[in-house]
Amino acid sequence: MSETEEIKAAQQEYSASSIQVLEGLEAVRKRPSMYIGDVSERGLHHLVYEVVDNSIDEAMAGFCTDITVDINEDNSITVKDNGRGIPTGMHPKEHRSALEVVLTVLHAGGKFNKNSYKVSGGLHGVGVSCVNALSDLLIAEIHREGKIHVQKYSKGKPLTPVEIVGDCSDSGSFITFHPDPEIFTQTTVYKYDTLAARMRELAYLNKGIKITLTDKRNLVDEFVKDENGDSKPTGNKIFKSEVFYSEEGLKEFIKYLDAGAEELIPEPVCVNSDKIIPIDIALQYNTGYSEKIYSYVNNINTIEGGTHLQGFKMGLSRSLKNYAEKNNLLAKLKDPLAPEDFREGLTAVISVKVAEPQFEGQTKTKLGNPEATSAVSQATSAAMDMYLEENPKLAKIIIEKVVLAATARNAARKAREMVQRKTVMTGAGMPGKLADCSERDPAQCELFLVEGDSAGGTAKQGRDRRIQAILPLRGKILNVEKAAGDRAFDSEEIRNIYTALGVSVAKEDETGEKKMDLSRLRYHKVIIMTDADVDGSHIATLILTFFFRYMFDLIKNGYVYLATPPLYLVKKGKEEVYCWTDAQRAEATARLGKGTDKGVTVQRYKGLGEMSDEQLWDTTMNPEKRLLRQITIENAVEAERTFSMLMGDDVPPRRQFIEENAHYANIDA
Repeated sequence: MSETEEIKAAQQEYSASSIQVLEGLEAVRKRPSMYIGDVSERGLHHLVYEVVDNSIDEAMAGFCTDITVDINEDNSITVKDNGRGIPTGMHPKEHRSALEVVLTVLHAGGKFNKNSYKVSGGLHGVGVSCVNALSDLLIAEIHREGKIHVQKYSKGKPLTPVEIVGDCSDSGSFITFHPDPEIFTQTTVYKYDTLAARMRELAYLNKGIKITLTDKRNLVDEFVKDENGDSKPTGNKIFKSEVFYSEEGLKEFIKYLDAGAEELIPEPVCVNSDKIIPIDIALQYNTGYSEKIYSYVNNINTIEGGTHLQGFKMGLSRSLKNYAEKNNLLAKLKDPLAPEDFREGLTAVISVKVAEPQFEGQTKTKLGNPEATSAVSQATSAAMDMYLEENPKLAKIIIEKVVLAATARNAARKAREMVQRKTVMTGAGMPGKLADCSERDPAQCELFLVEGDSAGGTAKQGRDRRIQAILPLRGKILNVEKAAGDRAFDSEEIRNIYTALGVSVAKEDETGEKKMDLSRLRYHKVIIMTDADVDGSHIATLILTFFFRYMFDLIKNGYVYLATPPLYLVKKGKEEVYCWTDAQRAEATARLGKGTDKGVTVQRYKGLGEMSDEQLWDTTMNPEKRLLRQITIENAVEAERTFSMLMGDDVPPRRQFIEENAHYANIDA
């Protein structure tokens, strides 16, 4: 067949019958990522959030006070609330139960009716019907009007009609679902900590609502408090469970976020307004140098910010600047103030409720409603003006912090200019310790940040010189969590990282969002390679803290990785097996020794320097064999708090964290 004939045949085949119409929830199953983001671990947990959002909507409307989330033994999820219960009567247009309509029709639900819900969570209104489509089993149990109604579904299709199975004296919705493994091929196992972080967040954002999370897969020791307030084990086992409840809302949220910081003012400043849109803000200054601002719209974490965040920054800067100028507190300042100076050491949470939110940005989590800018700006200014006038001593402390921030910013600017002059963009050479690769396509290139000159030398010998570059780091780099910006750029190791990567320092755009220019990034894999011991873990954490604070866009774009060198080499005769876990070591020992450890030797690697260049290549650097762990930020709030707690000055929260997680640690003898 000629090319012309093939084209004609293709045109004939593409007719009206070629147009595929997906009915009901088939579209969700066909393209699930369009509705829940992806079908990885993140999308799996998003199913829970969609169901919980329905219960939160009931609470926001004033009809629900208690929500429980159970992770069942088979990794199904049960979400219960004491709201009004999803209506079960006959729908006037669909001629079937309203419950079935809600569970099987996209964009069906009370949140589209302004008389039912003034505002609601969820980005696209797909809600529980989407969860139904992506579950191999969903059971809806509705307690309403004295009756218990039950209906079962599989993959979005009803298995049974709505049946009345008993009487009840309460009301509420009970949704149990199991994610479909045909959709979620990577995993259907829920992580308790991931769900706990979101439930905690929702409890702070919606004060007065009790959310209980229980893991029925995990039995733990039961503890009770004695007369002295100390926890004592009872000897009983119970399911792992937590109750999330907040009486003060965002004020408590700020205290939770700032648990590892030293306060600059004794209590958070609270901003509340309901003039144009409902606004709830809490902010706190600490002695640190990081700016931590989290914004929410209808309980959705707007990670890309938007008009409400822009309004907050404008209102805060205006109020502080006016007060400082009126009281002559800027006399010692030589350089003009910049907006970011007002936010050094600031932790803030902004929560707004918008009836019809308009979302923008790549992830649809950037608010675009223009009315939010002026509303939040005015509310913030008014509250801050009052606070500063009523607390002149604290106001002076805040302004002094602002002046110090401006002074340090100008010193840091000079240090940054020094970094920029030395980058590849200006034609300067690379750091002397950098062993660069020959490939020039960044997508193919890798930069290993290696602990110490000795391991760096081994890595240089063992690497693939075409695509792998090595930059040895001397000792432990600066802990940027405890250092002002100018000190960070005084660090030779940090300057070398900037220079090697070829990137500029992150700058604020017109909306106040800090962004890096990654167009000249020289490597699309930045791999942290440290010893497999306590010191190595500390060094890796210091480097990650630097990336989190100064190069977050590298993490956000998936460019940062951790290398995983083996912990053990198990040998018997000429047979050798590398092991990364104690379980692998035990299995290898048993296999090589054929049930005994006779003749089997186990070498524990404590440092990269103990390996030859060939061993390091085979186990840790060879792209065909190695195991890299990509650094991702699933929950920015929890990541922020953890970095602040572990790397900050306050010891008690760090000690508590270590005690609670000690069973995860592998302490070297």
